[in-house]
Parts: sequence; structure tokens; C-alpha cells
Amino acid sequence: MAHEVQNFNLDQKFDFTAGIKKSIMTVLLIGAALLVVGIVLAMMGGGHAEEGAEAGGHAFHWYQRLFANIWINNVYFTGIAIVGVFFFAIQYAAQAGWSAPITRVMLAFGNWLPIAAILMIASFFVMGHDLFHWWHAELFDKASSEYDAIIDGKGAFFYWPMEKGTFPVFYIARMIIFFGFWVFFFTKFKKIAAAEDQLGGTSHWFKMRSWSAYFLVFFAVSSSISAWDWVMSIDTHWFSTLFGWYVFSSWFVAGLSAITLTVIFLKGKGYLEMVNENHVHDLGKFVFGFSIFWTYLWFSQFLLIYYANIPEESVYFIERLKSDVYGGFIFVNIGMNFVLPFLVLMTRDAKRHGIFLKLVCTLLIVGHWVDFFLMVQPGTLGHNGGIGFMEIGTFLVYGSAVALVVLGGLAKGNLIPKNHPMLEESYHHHI
Repeated sequence: MAHEVQNFNLDQKFDFTAGIKKSIMTVLLIGAALLVVGIVLAMMGGGHAEEGAEAGGHAFHWYQRLFANIWINNVYFTGIAIVGVFFFAIQYAAQAGWSAPITRVMLAFGNWLPIAAILMIASFFVMGHDLFHWWHAELFDKASSEYDAIIDGKGAFFYWPMEKGTFPVFYIARMIIFFGFWVFFFTKFKKIAAAEDQLGGTSHWFKMRSWSAYFLVFFAVSSSISAWDWVMSIDTHWFSTLFGWYVFSSWFVAGLSAITLTVIFLKGKGYLEMVNENHVHDLGKFVFGFSIFWTYLWFSQFLLIYYANIPEESVYFIERLKSDVYGGFIFVNIGMNFVLPFLVLMTRDAKRHGIFLKLVCTLLIVGHWVDFFLMVQPGTLGHNGGIGFMEIGTFLVYGSAVALVVLGGLAKGNLIPKNHPMLEESYHHHI
């Protein structure tokens, strides 16, 4: 039976051709052009004072919109990158056999993490004061008219051990620790994978399994806290006890969609011949299932807040639903991330055909970006937000940069883990 697997080229490497690079670079340049147009338009129309904006009646500047966009994309694409590593680790921890030939595709998404870390930490230093209301010293000064007892009560979570309103040491330390460990685990997985390709045997599979278990424990904690830090703390008064789960589910669906699109793309180029429609079906089931999981969390959060009708909780949804700027996007969010995937992927055949999955996964990647847009913009920009050239441009620039980094990383190593002990099982995978 082992000879059947040997019929495939297991030393296959992805050739990141000039043609593919050129296509991605074209998208990047279109995105950059749209971004420039968006910035110019914002500069011409910006600078006016906005009543009721979170800035507390201060003048609104065009660059605040750019900052919000950079933050949305930082958080969103960091999530897609770490979900690649998370899904990889799940395969080993669960001793999954079906996914053996596509594990390297999952792991390749982690190549964005070191860049994401630099972008995230640097942009927090540059833009944090404009994005995060809690980074305003007067909120913690009892003598100030701006004093806010609720934010003062949460101050230690950002500033410990420093004085509240000075420098958020604890917050930045968490960001550095999370990225540091994520990059450490990703590098560790890459090293073990390379050793397995060269040396064979099962010892590397067992080692990967142990390290995956450690990573999953750390990821469980860090993914939730990073969601509170990077997204929920924008609306400092408001909180939701399932917000960590909610952000994870949005990241996970987007990450699964990106992995599925990459596998279908590679299949289309003649790679991964061992991967058949049964493997694609499994990816389709994950995308379908976790789209429903995301909807369940969205609805749970919304329904409990709606039913309890406590002002400090309901304000989060009221300022989005009643807004001329964001109200419509709530329905776009549910339509793109639940209704369409649910209807399109419901049948068995739809999950086995690349054309349906390409459509749904592309919609989901855009749809979950809209989800993060709705989480970040209302709290940072008030009524000055929206989706225009700047938003589309930033999304395309980030998306194509991630594609270049991920595919570039994928091209550096073996595409198939040729000494994976479950490769034979995957070859006979049938559902």
C-alpha cells in the first residue's frame, strides 16, 4: 500500500512564479492607488468638528480614519495568520490523518506573524492615542471635567505598574508576549517539520504533537485577551463576556477560508495531486460549520444584550444599528457571513466543487473584514467612518502583502510532509 503514495511526487515544491507575483503586485498597486485617492479625498473633506464623535467634541482629522483602517487590517490579518498556525496545531493534537498533505499550507500563514508583530507594535505607538479613548490622561484625573470613573476603574489593566494615564506598560507587555510566543511556536513548528522531511521516522510527529498541545493552551488564553486588548478596549465602557470567543470565531472562519482558497489555487496549478474532492469537502464542512458557529456567537451576544436592555450594554448595538453610517453594514455582515455561506454550502456537492468554495471563501474573507470594520470604526471615528476608497485600498494592500509573504514562505520548503506517518491514511481518505 505504501507504494501507492510513492506514485505521487512527494518532493514537490511550490514554484512562486513571476506571473503569480505580478498578479499579486498588480492588486497591491491598485490598492495603493485607491488608498492615495481615499487619503486625498479625506484631506479635502476632513478637518471638521464632529458632534457626538468619541473624540469628545474635538476636531476630526483625516489621518484618524487612516489610523482606524490600519488598525482594522492589522488585527484582521494577524488573526488569519495565527489561525493558520492554530489549525495546523489542531491537526497534530487531534492526531488527524485526513489533513496530512495540506498541513504545510496551514503553517505557511504563520509567515505573516513576525511582520504583523512589527506593524502592530509600531502602529500602537504611533496611533494608540488617537484610537484608544483610555489613553487620555485627563480621564484618570479626579480634578478634571473629563474624569471617568468607569475607565479609571479599568485603568490598572492597561497601565500597571505605572500610574494610570501615563504609559500603558501592562498593555504593551501583553502585546509583545503574545506575538513573541506566537512567533516562537511558529518557528518551532517549522524547524520540526524541516527535520521530519530530512530524517523521517515518527519521533518528529510525536514532538510536533507535544508542542502543538502547549501552543493550543497558550493560544486559548492569548487569543481571548488580545481580543479584549486590541478590539474591545476601543469601546472602554462596554464589555461582553463572550467577546474573546466572538473575535476568535471571526478570525477562524476567515483563516479557514484563506486556507481553502490556497489549497484550491494550488490544486488548480497542478500541485497537491494527492488532495482529492474528499479533502476539499472536509475543508468546505469546516467553513460551513464555523460560519454557523460565528452566527451563533453573534446572535447570543446580541440577544442577551437586547433582552436584558441594560443601558451600558445596549449602547454598543444602538450606536451601530441607529447609525446612518453603520446601520446597513450590520445586515451586510449577517448576509455575507451567515446567509450566503449557509445557503450556498448546504449541499454535499457544493462543498466538493471548487467554484462554490472559491465564491463563498472570497465572500467570507471580505465579510469578516466587514465584521472587524464594525467592531473598530464606530468607537474610533464616531460618525466620520464608512467604507470608501481608503478602506478598500488598505484592505487590498494588506491582503496582497499577506499573499506575497505566505506564498513566498510556502515556496521555501516542501509542499507535502513526505515523512508524515499518516500520509497513507490521507491518500485513502473518503467521505
